[in-house]
Amino acid sequence: MRLSYRLKHHFFSAFREFFVHNHNSLAFRAKVFALVIAADEASMGESYLLVKKLSLKTYKNDKQRAILLMNSTREIVEKIFEDNGLNIDTLVEDIKKSVKKVPRYASKIDIEALECIANMTEDLDTAHYQRNIIEFLKTLKEEAQQDKQKKG
Repeated sequence: MRLSYRLKHHFFSAFREFFVHNHNSLAFRAKVFALVIAADEASMGESYLLVKKLSLKTYKNDKQRAILLMNSTREIVEKIFEDNGLNIDTLVEDIKKSVKKVPRYASKIDIEALECIANMTEDLDTAHYQRNIIEFLKTLKEEAQQDKQKKG
């Protein structure tokens, strides 16, 4: 990696909340992607590139934002594997709390994109685990949308 890219990445990581428009929304998407990616240690590198590709569609070819989402996702996954108190279960709880606090985040759960990541998995047990995670996210999204309709 070029030194200028790494410096820029570290700078933006440190001050992301100040410089990135809708930082919390991007962070939520990163957590959702990280949840599925962390379930499969074998295909992480390929998964990050797929996150970037998928986010280019979401962010209408905004390469900087796509790279930021990819890097944010990678940071969360790394925290999960560093055993520093963040694990898949705490990430699930954080995502649930975020959707409850900000119901519009449910619309940011892209089931098709998550399925693309899960389709890369070769191990059957891991693939099944990822499918369960995606099913949980799908249910969470549907429940939030139903709650919105009841209130709305």
